[in-house]
Amino acid sequence: MPEPIRLTVAVEGMLDEAVLRRLTAGTVVTIGDAYLKRGNRPLRAKISGYNNAAHRTTWVVLTDLDHDYDCAPALVAAWLPDPAEGMNLRVAVRSIEAWFLADRSGIADFLGIPVARVPADPDIVDDPKGLIVDLARGSRRREVRNALVPTARSGRRTGPGYTGHLFEFVQRVWDPERAAPVSPSLDRCQRRLRELTA
Repeated sequence: MPEPIRLTVAVEGMLDEAVLRRLTAGTVVTIGDAYLKRGNRPLRAKISGYNNAAHRTTWVVLTDLDHDYDCAPALVAAWLPDPAEGMNLRVAVRSIEAWFLADRSGIADFLGIPVARVPADPDIVDDPKGLIVDLARGSRRREVRNALVPTARSGRRTGPGYTGHLFEFVQRVWDPERAAPVSPSLDRCQRRLRELTA
């Protein structure tokens, strides 16, 4: 039996951690310490220290591309010009929500919408988070609309139950094997995690 591989991870938030745990479920990879940074700016501020630690242990840092850079390689070059051997910086294009949209049938069923409304190429969606909220507006399920869609007066981008609902989606519904062929950035992350076990 292969020796277990222990990862330390640093991510923008709890949804990203849930994704990494889902991607490593059933493998010899286990996640030890997980650092949640509340966005990519605090994550970038700590990347040098994480990179130093990755000279001794194996790390996965997961961040969103957002609109800070044109492409994932540009972000990686800016953040980590000299990555340690144990450092694995993965980038969701343009955000982790694109990886959820990539499981088209899963997200459609979860939101209660027709699968035809889910884009076939989520990595080119300009605002995947905003799209999920817009899709939820058309849900046939009131609990989905109430959780994911903000009220007009709230001034927020998402509804009060957005993170909790999508956390449930990742744990119960999301199928990375279905999603990876649709999202190149997810596919690259999944392949890198598999290479760690080779």
